[in-house]
Amino acid sequence: MHDEELHPTLREFKQFINAHPKLIEEVRRSGRGWQEYYEKWALLEEDDPFWDDYKQNTRSDGKKTEVFSKVLEMTENIDAEKVQKQVQQLNHSISVLQEMLGQFQRNQKPNTFGNSNNPFNWKRD
Repeated sequence: MHDEELHPTLREFKQFINAHPKLIEEVRRSGRGWQEYYEKWALLEEDDPFWDDYKQNTRSDGKKTEVFSKVLEMTENIDAEKVQKQVQQLNHSISVLQEMLGQFQRNQKPNTFGNSNNPFNWKRD
């Protein structure tokens, strides 16, 4: 059945539903039928506070969409091979640094001034 064949109030209700995607999610999640919501829609005004929970928060949703599209745009411009090479170079640099630190620690002489927990060799009274 096409929209043109629907009763005008059903067309309006369909437009209302499409403007409130959270209502669609609620019906799918809860398993309730559309009849209940149609009756409330017919009795209540569209601006009634009952519908507030189902209104799309367009400002925050718009920001989420905008951020997501920017992330997608950035990832499209990334050269995967270049990133892989940079990661490999970073891993190699870290390995070399770890090896140098290990050698440095092995070459250090033990503390000859006494207790290593007391570097100033102070005695307690």
